[in-house]
Amino acid sequence: MSGISGTSGMTGVLAVGVVAALVLTTGCSASKGRPTAAGTTPASPAPTTAAGTPSDTPTPTPTPTPTPTWDGQVKPIGDGSTSDTGPQPKQPRPERLKPGEKPPQFVVFSWDGALEGDDRLFSRFRKLGAENDAQMTFFLSGIYTLPKSKRSLYHPPKHDAGSASIDFATNAHIKDTLEQLRLAWLDGDEIGTHFNGHFCGPQPGGGGDWSTEEWLSELDQAISFVTNWRTNTGFQDVPSLPFDYTKELVGGRAPCLEGQKNLLAAEKARGFRYDASSPGEFQVWPVKKEGVWNFPLQLLPNPGRSSQNLSMDFNYLAGQSGATTSGDPRKFDGWEKETRDSYLAGFERVYNGSRAPLFIGNHFEDWNGGIYMQAVEDVVKSVCKREQVRCVSFRQVADWLDAQDPEVLDKLRALDPGQPADWPRLVK
Repeated sequence: MSGISGTSGMTGVLAVGVVAALVLTTGCSASKGRPTAAGTTPASPAPTTAAGTPSDTPTPTPTPTPTPTWDGQVKPIGDGSTSDTGPQPKQPRPERLKPGEKPPQFVVFSWDGALEGDDRLFSRFRKLGAENDAQMTFFLSGIYTLPKSKRSLYHPPKHDAGSASIDFATNAHIKDTLEQLRLAWLDGDEIGTHFNGHFCGPQPGGGGDWSTEEWLSELDQAISFVTNWRTNTGFQDVPSLPFDYTKELVGGRAPCLEGQKNLLAAEKARGFRYDASSPGEFQVWPVKKEGVWNFPLQLLPNPGRSSQNLSMDFNYLAGQSGATTSGDPRKFDGWEKETRDSYLAGFERVYNGSRAPLFIGNHFEDWNGGIYMQAVEDVVKSVCKREQVRCVSFRQVADWLDAQDPEVLDKLRALDPGQPADWPRLVK
């Protein structure tokens, strides 16, 4: 798994399910099997505890030693944790649809937490994307760049300093994560935010109870941990991140998809362009909420069933093995096929219909033998090189939407997901 210890369990995840036809229930990472609406969608299990602790005592005020990156030009920012190396490589230029032109089929694969753990899933999917013309969004939990020995620097809203519902990383995992973040950005991937402590659900002080001011504190701390990791860790042998995070960060996803109402105002105040914290919407063309693009997880078909499933790995797990992340191995092959077929059915519905973007959310975990990781890998390989398909980041979708004629976007939003359009008449 991608947890700190490399043992079984999970490090704080989303639990959102679809009940009956389209009834949603939400849970939290520390709820331990609490009942849910309609009694059908189990809550996610509690996070595990890290086996390791940082091995070295960080130097309080290190001297920055940024290392040249891809173009040899580095302008250190602050303590040298981040740097300005120029525009991000491999970014497409958004273009307005021409008269009669069919929209591209956008597919976004996104990852919550973005820790490079013992299982090396971050590097696995970063490389997979590069091999399949797929750029992705990695939502980084800020405390994954903060050593456990410095955990008291984190002041979560409504909780004691240094507390979190996920593990703090070991020094080795922080270094590995920083390396993958650097390489991902150079690959053209987006580094978003998953905030910090993953507080959500029925526990007191979850993100759903936070005010806009508390969300601002959480967000500002996430940015601070990423932009000051060199001071906080004392690492002198790790290259700077090759980007200015205060400028590159334009979107995030709240833990458990909770608190979007107050979160949006905080994100807007920090110049965010999108939010990916909304659950359970149909595959339709996006709209803005409070001036910020709303990129929700979506309801996808379950082939052979009347129900639909939220487009996130944990929700397939919840419907297949309930509250356990280690179900019956005899069912793994069938569950993997079920998950893959649902993703592909959602893709085919819009690819041959409205061309609304497909949004898929994931965690770096080996739940049920890693079948959800394999299902996502199969989908990447199946769809990303197809004609008129663009596997992109959320930021790139926002770029494209901003370049379009608002009247054309209104017409696209009126289409049902599987409804083929008369593109020459619709796009003028």
